[in-house]
Amino acid sequence: MSISTTGGEQRRPGVVSTGKKAPGDKASGSGDTPKAGAAKTGAAKPGAAKTGAAKTGAAKTGAAKAGAAKAGTRPKGTGGGKGGGPRRPITPVKVNTSRSWGPIALFAAVGLIAVGIIGYGGYAVWDGARTWQDRAGSIDGIVNYREKDPALMEGGKHKQGPIKYTISPPVAGEHNNDWMNCMGDVYDAPIASEHAVHSLEHGAVWVTYRPDLPKDQVDKLAAKVRGKEKLFMSPYEGLDKPISLQAWGYQLKVDNANDGRIDDFIKALRVNASVEGPNATCSQGITETGTTPRDLPRPQQ
Repeated sequence: MSISTTGGEQRRPGVVSTGKKAPGDKASGSGDTPKAGAAKTGAAKPGAAKTGAAKTGAAKTGAAKAGAAKAGTRPKGTGGGKGGGPRRPITPVKVNTSRSWGPIALFAAVGLIAVGIIGYGGYAVWDGARTWQDRAGSIDGIVNYREKDPALMEGGKHKQGPIKYTISPPVAGEHNNDWMNCMGDVYDAPIASEHAVHSLEHGAVWVTYRPDLPKDQVDKLAAKVRGKEKLFMSPYEGLDKPISLQAWGYQLKVDNANDGRIDDFIKALRVNASVEGPNATCSQGITETGTTPRDLPRPQQ
């Protein structure tokens, strides 16, 4: 507070206004005139006014912030949404990194089938391009008497009565005028070789087996022969192998009816090995068993 004098203003120690009226002040309208000193005191210095306004503004701002806090609103710039409310938690997206093996397995299986079909088709084309002689020659263990004994192939003449053969069972040479019926016949007793060789000349395959071959083996052989033209089967005494197959000029001996070469031999040589052509008949032949040839009145073949 300052006091005006003729000599100038004299300063008193600064007084901080607390905003309250002085004890000597009275409310407006009481009729009392304020003292000059009080009037001078009420006129604050410009700097003090500014300071008081700043403090008042700061107080108002603090009050606003406190009110916003109480109202539950979040100040801008703190990460809220457009409405100023709390942000919702972000749900993590799960990424499935495992492979779907079902379609992969399906495509792989289809691919393997396709490769198998193509491979089999290629083999069939290649195999079909080979001659029957090539297919016969590729059978492991087969004996080709057409190359081994050509003279035997030239002795295919008809002859009555018993004939002595150098190969057992015989595969070619002289033979009886009558052939053994070879329409898939399964004989349960030995037959005459003289009739059987004539059937080979017609393109039949003769399946023989030792009489002591187990029944299940005999049944498997019979299943390959029964009811199929240009095939016939019978037991044969004195075989050096359990099973022996004959075609005109060819022979194959095996130990077991499960041997896959049996089917290969039949496929390659049945009909093909004929020296009288594919139309040579196998029907209307001898059907009686026994090793002695039968001389029936038949025209020469």
